[in-house]
Amino acid sequence: MTTCTATQPATAQSAEPAAYTPDVAERVDHIYTKMRSVVPEIEWPVFAPEIDAILRLKAERNAVILAHNYQTPEIFHGVADIVGDSLALARRAVETTASVIVQAGVQFMAETSKLLNPEKTVLIPDLGAGCSLAESITPTDVRRLREAYPDAPVVTYVNTSAAVKAESDICCTSGNAVRIVESLGAERVIFIPDEYLGKYVAGQTGVQIITWAGHCEVHERFTPQELIEYRGAFDDLCIIAHPECAPEVLAEADFVGSTSQMIGFVREKQPDRVLLVTECSMSDNVAAEAPETEFVRPCNLCPHMKRVTLPGIRSSLETLEPEVTVDPGVAVAARLAVERMLEVQ
Repeated sequence: MTTCTATQPATAQSAEPAAYTPDVAERVDHIYTKMRSVVPEIEWPVFAPEIDAILRLKAERNAVILAHNYQTPEIFHGVADIVGDSLALARRAVETTASVIVQAGVQFMAETSKLLNPEKTVLIPDLGAGCSLAESITPTDVRRLREAYPDAPVVTYVNTSAAVKAESDICCTSGNAVRIVESLGAERVIFIPDEYLGKYVAGQTGVQIITWAGHCEVHERFTPQELIEYRGAFDDLCIIAHPECAPEVLAEADFVGSTSQMIGFVREKQPDRVLLVTECSMSDNVAAEAPETEFVRPCNLCPHMKRVTLPGIRSSLETLEPEVTVDPGVAVAARLAVERMLEVQ
């Protein structure tokens, strides 16, 4: 069952942006200072008119833009009101007083925002912005797991559809997965759909974790040999990895954490040279705020995140499409699983 619907094509179309005029420059050039180190100056005249239009439309629509850490710098630093990992975006989505939420991320994030804000209009610039993890499991799969392990609660990663969340006891993110599993006090837990994150949680908690063979198409591309070669090339390299990576990759890392935890590590430790083993755009976004740290970039991009663009965001605000909806029959149970997650500190 699909829970994202729209009355417009998957990628909304928009009129050509205004030119980069002196008036546009006066209104938005100050924004460029935040991303000057990661966005070439030659690209700014292309981005500036789009950013100018988006800022105007946000005010007209009483809209807020939520951007995941994997968005490109011109979105992350240029137009986003709220940035962060899935957990941070979920928490902040509840707090917003805006009438319209534009999700600069992927479908499951937009669904989560809609679950937590059923009365608001939630938009996603491109319905093709999916997720390999979300597509790896169905509600039927969850029900079969419950039948096979009736004593085990189901912990579902937020990187899933609302329909899968509705079959779950509680959700989690990579940032709070360990706390969520520990909060259940169970000896055995069904953890879906990310196999590698489940194995990481098992190692951190000692709980027997029943995993599902779902993987992130970005993080599964990293290999331990790749990291060994990078460390050999840079003797002062600090390697920080996301727990969606394979266990052999995590074993080569100096620190393992969610995207927000990775950012926190860089801010606190201020390493001279760092490699973030995660989606490539995050290195750009963190580098813009950490000029003293050199970032080594093994550039694996998420093709779904990259479907979200400034023109797409502008078009969504102009047309209020594509709008994300969740089947009411699914929403109640899915919302409960997400709210249970947010209650765990």
